[in-house]
Amino acid sequence: MVEPAPPHRQPEENPRHGRLTARPAAPTALAAAGLAPLTDAHGAPLAMVYAPEPLDGPPYTLVLLLHGAGGSARQGLDLLLPIADAHRLLLVAPQAASSSWDLIVEGFGVDVRRIDGLLATAFAGYPVARVAFGGFSDGASYALTLGLTNGDLVDAVVAFSPGFAAPLVTHGRPRVYVSHGVDDPVLPVDVCSRRLVPRLRALGHDVTYDEFAGPHEVPSDVRARAAAWLAR
Repeated sequence: MVEPAPPHRQPEENPRHGRLTARPAAPTALAAAGLAPLTDAHGAPLAMVYAPEPLDGPPYTLVLLLHGAGGSARQGLDLLLPIADAHRLLLVAPQAASSSWDLIVEGFGVDVRRIDGLLATAFAGYPVARVAFGGFSDGASYALTLGLTNGDLVDAVVAFSPGFAAPLVTHGRPRVYVSHGVDDPVLPVDVCSRRLVPRLRALGHDVTYDEFAGPHEVPSDVRARAAAWLAR
């Protein structure tokens, strides 16, 4: 399910390979705390952002959260919103340009560029110490793929009920948390996480695997365990 890729960056690597260029830096001007939607010039949704108070506190852990197929930025944000304040998580939840993420629809492209721009905006507006990616279903598959591709940026990946990971290139070895319901009818655990997790471990990733009795969902106790794992 996850194939090894060249460990060193090649000159031709770019957004078509899932590579991101944004990196944390000292904020140029502090943005606002709280919940805020981001839209393009035509008012179309780009993302939802949530920043806990206070802005001048310790640097945040930024978590990029990716919704499932047919979902919304708000659904991505809600994956960790209930515990964001307790763990000082700066949440950035993009809206996919299509019904699902570009890799799944037609290959890396518009969503990679959108995510890169959103991360650059977040780094310019908030103090960030660490970066993690997370998602549910198709969003989990995309978070894993982008996280493995950009392990020189991403410290950790939280994948709720993923189907696969398909990096074209890999960098670093981010730690990984995977949860999956044993009764999942959408992405069956036997052909998804139970195959994916051993492959990730074989590639040298530190993987925490959390199976639970349930369908295609993110139970509150799983969310709490994922947040505690992120805070390690």
